[in-house]
Amino acid sequence: MITRIQRKFMYRPLRGQVKRNDRLLASGGLRDVLVPTDDGLRLHGWHSIAHEGPENRPLCLFFPGNSGHRGCRVRDLELFNRIGCDALLVDYRGYAENPGKPGEPHFAADAHAIWRFVIEELHVPSDRIIVLGNSLGGAVATRLAMELCEQGTPPAGLVLRGTFSSMPDAVKAIYPWLPIQRFLVDRYPSIERVPHITCPFMVVHGALDQVLPIDQGRRLFDAAPAQSASGLRKRFVELPHAGHSNMARVAADEMADTMRDFVSDIFADDPATVCQSRGSA
Repeated sequence: MITRIQRKFMYRPLRGQVKRNDRLLASGGLRDVLVPTDDGLRLHGWHSIAHEGPENRPLCLFFPGNSGHRGCRVRDLELFNRIGCDALLVDYRGYAENPGKPGEPHFAADAHAIWRFVIEELHVPSDRIIVLGNSLGGAVATRLAMELCEQGTPPAGLVLRGTFSSMPDAVKAIYPWLPIQRFLVDRYPSIERVPHITCPFMVVHGALDQVLPIDQGRRLFDAAPAQSASGLRKRFVELPHAGHSNMARVAADEMADTMRDFVSDIFADDPATVCQSRGSA
């Protein structure tokens, strides 16, 4: 009962079929995908393919926040495509058309199923996949990246955007008067996981975020290693005019430049990978 009540308030899915509208994506095209999970579900998502960029361009594997569905995330896919990267966004179980019910252990297992889909079905190698997470998706992305790093197959990079240090910290920030942090079932302890990240790492956070204050992003940044195994230093990007839910709208150009620089640094030694220049978006 407690678990069901907590998850009802924690996850805010939009249910129903999501119609694809390619006209909303100026820099790429969408195609539907179905990702099988280990427990027999099939998760709907979109593979967003950039119109421009090298043939072996990187892919951004994006895990979104706790509300809505992929139809609400077209701005994010456009951002990735405009810098010359493909992208994959698969709705969580219990969201959009997807069967199942949300929960931390299920999301973790599904994230690995999505990762395998990228490698085995989309034929993108691990060192060309950048894992990104927004808000709740930052916790999902962090766990996936940590486990991949520990397995010796790290992603090309990890980007956390407007996320929390842990779910108890997030609940405390939103409901400081409710002493429920210790009783949370889904805890998402990202602050304990980022020290084990060996791939290039970046945190992006809105200075005006009143849902998850920027100090949570800074805590994650401080807990991460100073540099990746490949020698790239971690980076923290503060978006001065962005809040929590409007980053892709009010800071689109800043985010595109930030992502472009991050991706360019990761693939600096690969002449076949050239991100779109700042003037091309």
